This record gives sequence, structure tokens and C-alpha cells, in this order.
Amino acid sequence: MQWVHDEIYLKDTTLFSNICGRSNKLNNAMDYVSLAHGNGGRFMRELIEDVFAHHLSNPILNIQADAVQLPFDAQDEDTVLMFTTDGFTVQPLEFPGGSIGSLAVHGTVNDLAVAGATPLYLSLNAIIEEGLEVALLERVIANLAEAANAAGVQVAAGDTKVVGRGEGGGLYLATTGIGRRLKSIDIGLNRIREGDSILVSGPIGDHGIAVLLAREQFGLRGDVRSDSASVLPLTQTLHGFSGLRFMRDPTRGGLATVLNEIHRATGLGVRIQDEAIPVRDPVNAVCEMLGYDPLYLACEGRVVAVIAEDQAEEALHAWRALGDGQDAAIVGRLTSDQHVILETELGGERLLEELEDDPLPRIC
Repeated sequence: MQWVHDEIYLKDTTLFSNICGRSNKLNNAMDYVSLAHGNGGRFMRELIEDVFAHHLSNPILNIQADAVQLPFDAQDEDTVLMFTTDGFTVQPLEFPGGSIGSLAVHGTVNDLAVAGATPLYLSLNAIIEEGLEVALLERVIANLAEAANAAGVQVAAGDTKVVGRGEGGGLYLATTGIGRRLKSIDIGLNRIREGDSILVSGPIGDHGIAVLLAREQFGLRGDVRSDSASVLPLTQTLHGFSGLRFMRDPTRGGLATVLNEIHRATGLGVRIQDEAIPVRDPVNAVCEMLGYDPLYLACEGRVVAVIAEDQAEEALHAWRALGDGQDAAIVGRLTSDQHVILETELGGERLLEELEDDPLPRIC
């Protein structure tokens, strides 16, 4: 495993042993990450061994190697390698339904999944701010490990840095993902045609509102949970449909941003029906109180799919047969219009412009 160590001056020589409470010799002064944990020495090694390697252990993981060979036959004539990378800076680090750890896994495997791939391996880069509680760090990494196991991926490489107090947001994570896709799966923006249907796999805006409520910035509290999850079961269910054109996970910028991306890439118009779009009542209530639009709020466990009109109903039933797709809906269609248009319940029309300002910073 490549876990590169920074060479910085060692300021704290206090014994650091079994940092997570697995030893009675733990010094109370070392209950928090310090700059010494990023210096490449023993503190760094023990942090990696006792937190990261402890939770992420698998046959491929090797914290002593500069690089690892992945057990994948690149000469497979039926598949191609898929590669993606992402960074995560959510605040707070823990929120109802997940944490920055599970979010890092889901965000990366979902990028592979909507590209038609099966995720296989991840790399993990952790940028830790001095003063972060080790207990919080361990909870996040344990949550990350749990999400990776559930998604069927392994963390095969990583890197850890510690930055000074006030130089970060507690913890930043960056991930890279590798997966494989059957060559027979041909999806992309270039395959979208006029008349195609647009499907959404479930209620939108859950993640954005869950993170907002967790911050308690407006004195609001609620039971909204993030939808953060692997979408692989949803995407794989559609692989058998010859009319599948395109898939995307509507993260930052939400559903409206994906629709604008489709419009810009294809030149086709998009029409969606307000009453068809699934939004939970608590999400709608918070949006109405604070002036947010759920169409622009991030999701972390949803899929937007474009599929041929004559296969849309069958695809919808296939999604609804899954636990994460029971609230799936056909929300619109591709047209010859020149805009992205929302048809309201009262028969009016509203232009959905491309998002310029992020209404909820640091939500993923």
C-alpha cells in the first residue's frame, strides 16, 4: 500500500502507542491528531496501523509497499478499465445517514456505477487538520470501511497528510476508483435521442437537507436522513435494457444541473413535470421555509437515467422492485425545445436555468 509520509520537523516526542484506546499507555495529550502524525515517523505509522489499516485490512492492502499490483487481468477482451477520482469536504463530518467516510465511498463507486462499471478498488487520501479528535477520525474511517465492504470494493492504496490548526476543515478525503465495464454496455450523452424518457430512482434533495439540518444554522431540526448509498444495484438493473442511453448521479447541483448538462451536450430540450418529481414532505417544508429549490439540491444515492420511451415503464418497474428504487418515477422527456422546462401543476412553465451559486457549500 502506498501511504506516503511527509518529512516535517518532529515537535512532539510524547509516546504515541495504540492511539485508539487499545492500550493503557495512551497519553491523554495524544487523544487528538497533531502535526507529528503527519511527519513520516512513528506517530504517522501508528496512526495508519491503528486506525486506517485496522479497519481497512484486506489481502491487497500493504502499508509497507510503495505500490501494489491489482489482481485484475487487463487483457480481458470483454471488459475495459474505468477510472475516476473525487474529493470530499462536507461539514459537519458526521450527519444523519452517514459521514464524510461513507460519502467518500459512495461518491466514488457511484461515479463508476453510472458509467456502467462494476467498482473494484479505491485509493484513499486523508488530509487531517491538527486538533481533530482521534475518536471522530476512527468513527469516520470505520464508517468508510463499512460502506466499502457493503459496496464490494477494497481500499488498495492511500496517503495521509496532517495540516496545521486552522488550515483545513477537520478532515478532507480524496478517493480514486477503478472498475471494469463490459464492452457491450454502450451508454453516454451521445446516445440520447428526442423522445427519450427521463427517470429518477427516488426522492431528491435528501442529502442536501440532511446536511443543512445537521449544521443547525437556522435553529431547525428534523429527521431527514441523507440518501448516501451505493447505486450499483440500480444501475446494474438497467444494463439489460437495449434502450438505456445515459445515467448520472445528481450530486452537487442536483437534478436540474444534470438536466442542463444533457441539454448542453445534446442540443435537445428537456421537459419535466413538477407533480411527477419525488420529493419528501420534510424536504419540501425546509425548502419552502428557507427558500431552497429541491431541484438543485444534492443527492448521494440517486440515479438519473435516460432510456428509450418504449422501455421506460418496464425500467421503472424494475427499479421499483428494488428497495432503493421503490419511489422511482418517470419525470420527463427529451424534446425539440431549446430549454430545460418545468411544467407546473397549474399548467404553467418555469425555465430551469443552470446553477451559478452553490446554495449549500461543502455538502459533499
